[in-house]
Amino acid sequence: MWGAAIWPVTLESGDLILRPIHYRDKKEWTEVRSRNSDWLAPWEASNPAPGGRLPNYRQMVASLNAQARQASALPFVITERIPGFPEPRIVGQLTVSAIMWGSAMTATLGYWVDQARAGRGIAPTAVAMATDHCFEALGLHRMEINIRPENGPSLRVVEKLGFRDEGRRERFLHINGEWADHRSFALTSEEVPGGLLAAWLRRGAN
Repeated sequence: MWGAAIWPVTLESGDLILRPIHYRDKKEWTEVRSRNSDWLAPWEASNPAPGGRLPNYRQMVASLNAQARQASALPFVITERIPGFPEPRIVGQLTVSAIMWGSAMTATLGYWVDQARAGRGIAPTAVAMATDHCFEALGLHRMEINIRPENGPSLRVVEKLGFRDEGRRERFLHINGEWADHRSFALTSEEVPGGLLAAWLRRGAN
């Protein structure tokens, strides 16, 4: 019931579109990920279990879809209308996960963006769109983003959007083969009464 009520959904702002990830995206998604392998490798999640592997594309989409049906995740691809292409192109991925209802009303957000499209405001715009949807449409109260201290581009995203630095979490997630510290950033709905996207666009989205 809850899953059907919150998913699927598509969000748009200008040329940027967040839409559900599909099995049929495999070819394009894989091409973008392969082209960005060096760019993303230092921040790539890994499996610490003996012989553990990350899921393949089909397994990943199946798992994300199952979480969406359970109302615990919103698995988006970030797409952009680009001149010369008839359809919006995949330029990244954004997943709202660990959605908790009840007295918590909170979620965690993660994302990556194609290096070729970085520096154009795509990541902060996508994060703002998804956060607004969670606050305004779903009624969530808090959004959290966890970032490696060495990940300068992602730190700039939360800085631009005004997420609060809540401190360092030691050995928080298994990243690129080792337990890695993260800094946690958060925002509550009271802090952006007029919407995060509107505030970001007022600042020039640059």
